[in-house]
Amino acid sequence: MPTLTVNIVTPDGPVYDGQVDMVIAKTVTGEVGILPGHIPMVAPLEIGAVKLKRDGKVEYVAISGGFVEVRPQQVSVLTPSAELAESIDAARAKEALRRAEERVQSKQDNVDFKRAELALQRAMNRINVKEGNM
Repeated sequence: MPTLTVNIVTPDGPVYDGQVDMVIAKTVTGEVGILPGHIPMVAPLEIGAVKLKRDGKVEYVAISGGFVEVRPQQVSVLTPSAELAESIDAARAKEALRRAEERVQSKQDNVDFKRAELALQRAMNRINVKEGNM
């Protein structure tokens, strides 16, 4: 069966590089499933999980937005940050969630609400990916 080469890259370097049967990612216009031979495309990504399917198993990578570039036999994900599910520190993610919730709920003038809301989404995404709640 044909496979896709997948690269997930952050400014700090590569996070994932391997062969998969299918990639599922959440773009700003909806979820997209990518199989070998997919038409070329580029799409902006939302904060979410990239699902990598190989031999009946699924791996999850938490990403914080970015772009996906699809070519017939290769998928590249360029993202500000990415973590494999097994690399996520659950305690640290829960602490980040608590801090983000406090910032969102505070009505202080010095809190940038949009940044706080994005931090909340990223923290919830990391927890969901770690716990397998996709």
